[in-house]
Amino acid sequence: LIIMPRAPIVGGNWKCNLDKAGVAALVESLNGMDCTGCEVVVCPVGVHIDSVVSKIKAPIEVAGQNCNFKGNGAFTGEVSADQLADMGCKWVVLGHSERREYFKEDNEILKTKLEYALSKGLKVIFCIGEKLEERESGKTMEVCKSQLEPVKGLLKADTVVIAYEPVWAIGTGKTATPEQAQETHKQIREYLATVDPAMAEAIRIQYGGSANAKNAPELSACPDIDGFLVGGASLKPEFADIIKALAAGKK
Repeated sequence: LIIMPRAPIVGGNWKCNLDKAGVAALVESLNGMDCTGCEVVVCPVGVHIDSVVSKIKAPIEVAGQNCNFKGNGAFTGEVSADQLADMGCKWVVLGHSERREYFKEDNEILKTKLEYALSKGLKVIFCIGEKLEERESGKTMEVCKSQLEPVKGLLKADTVVIAYEPVWAIGTGKTATPEQAQETHKQIREYLATVDPAMAEAIRIQYGGSANAKNAPELSACPDIDGFLVGGASLKPEFADIIKALAAGKK
């Protein structure tokens, strides 16, 4: 069995941020960035996707931050996977902790979304992760498994990236230590191996808990961390440093 190394991948989740001028400035700085040795995906707000797709330079690709559970139709306020693909998006983020928390997206609807997005040729960054009280009561893997179980049959290494977000470490300034992050990533991979060992070995698992330029080198050295889903830091110049750190750590 020849095991191919997993290609490092960084996602920049812009969340609900920036105006037109801010987007233009950020795209310009991203276009001047060195992405050698790393796959890079940026996730703008829906209304900004068109201008980002038209101005961003390869190899950087663009993702929607969410999509509808079905195609076009009577779904006011939604954006379909069909429309994202038509706009030139190659990716969509699904199941982000903020979607689960504020917009009450549950495992069942996320399975439907994942299935539909994949059927339209989009690749997916699928987010999972536990809250502080769940970690403190030792339920981290119970939660992660419950989020992966419904979608396990849809997970393929070439179309899905898993983003592990310790929800307690997002925007709180608390970060999982590299040891904690590696331990959970390893346990996620071990669970996936019970589904399909080859897929588990090949699928990429990003760390999504407040990654920044300071902690990226240490996290990149962890064998089961294949990249980052970056939040606030993806709007700052340090995004380039995170990419550089990951590429160096995975050489």
